[in-house]
Amino acid sequence: MDIYTIIFLALAVFIFLRLRSVLGQRTGSERPPYDRAAPNVVQRGQDNNVVPMPGSVIDQPTAAAPTEPVEPTDRWKGVAEPGTALAQGLDAVATQDSSFDPRHFLSGARSAYEMIVLAFANGDRRALKDLLSTEVYESFETAIKDREKHEQKTETRFVSIDKAEIVNAETRDRSAQLTVRFVSQMISVTRDKAGTIVDGSPDKVADITDVWTFARDSTSRDPNWKLVGTGSAH
Repeated sequence: MDIYTIIFLALAVFIFLRLRSVLGQRTGSERPPYDRAAPNVVQRGQDNNVVPMPGSVIDQPTAAAPTEPVEPTDRWKGVAEPGTALAQGLDAVATQDSSFDPRHFLSGARSAYEMIVLAFANGDRRALKDLLSTEVYESFETAIKDREKHEQKTETRFVSIDKAEIVNAETRDRSAQLTVRFVSQMISVTRDKAGTIVDGSPDKVADITDVWTFARDSTSRDPNWKLVGTGSAH
């Protein structure tokens, strides 16, 4: 045997001994390996009791307790009086969309109202496009362009939104339309390039009443409503 063979044999023996000291020897009492194919169970303690992880067991359905039918007089309580045109309109909307909740809608409408008013004041076209129908957006953009043409800037700040109530509800083909009357207080002022006030006041709180109509396609997976009409009430 030449010197190189002896060196290779010595290295092989050395590596074998190192691996044995690190990996150890099987004694027959080792735990079974972790089963990656069963991620919904864990083993606990030495007795190998299997414990279901959350979500790994689906409860069998039980007989649901009978729900009492909602009386027509209570269905739109606090939103519309029974027998009114508004209540009938809400019934039609709910027929198209069984998940419709007028209180949840009003909460979203209040947020949308504030967002739209502030986006219009700031000339934020991107925000407006997501919240307005094409026709309403074009009207808003015309006003923004006119303001930009005269180098004017508008500053608007909400003091409060005192009321948001549904005043009309109807369905048109696949579209549900809800009209909301907003009563709010805000401060708004428009200044020219030199900072001179051309409209409004930075110190006066104005009482504003707006009547806006929102619509959405009841068959669409998109849950969002868009502003399709605006008006004011005095």
